[in-house]
Amino acid sequence: MKPFEIARVVDAPRERVWQAWTEPARLKQWWGPKGFKVHTCKVDLRPGGTFLYGMKAPDGSDMWGKFVYREVTAPERLVFVVSFSDPKGGTTHHPGMENWPLKILSTVEFSDVSGKTRVTIRWTPHEAPEIERKTFDEGRESMKQGWGGTLDQLAAYLK
Repeated sequence: MKPFEIARVVDAPRERVWQAWTEPARLKQWWGPKGFKVHTCKVDLRPGGTFLYGMKAPDGSDMWGKFVYREVTAPERLVFVVSFSDPKGGTTHHPGMENWPLKILSTVEFSDVSGKTRVTIRWTPHEAPEIERKTFDEGRESMKQGWGGTLDQLAAYLK
């Protein structure tokens, strides 16, 4: 299956972009879809460590997610398995899409572009049955919109 990929060049040096992706106080300022507000943000930045976050949705509901880091190569690359979660970090299904992949392997690369930084994100369903892979494939436009909004927020935060 072809991974979902999105990239954006942001107007900030790579070290600063790395900090925005890895430090809780900075992540809280920009992480998540447009209209969501992060209220909980815990980061254990090491292979096997987690990023657990809780967000308030525009409708007032809570949404939780987590990363389990596999690779942390500062300031170049993060590899992690991303999933929805409960407040204690237990893996859960997407709250509104039953067949969305339970786990997604995510690679985020940071490359220097003349003092700016290219952020490249790749997503692939991880250990997913066929129905989840199909749902993922059908959700590419939604992922493009969601990640586009999140990267807009990152760019605005870094200004």
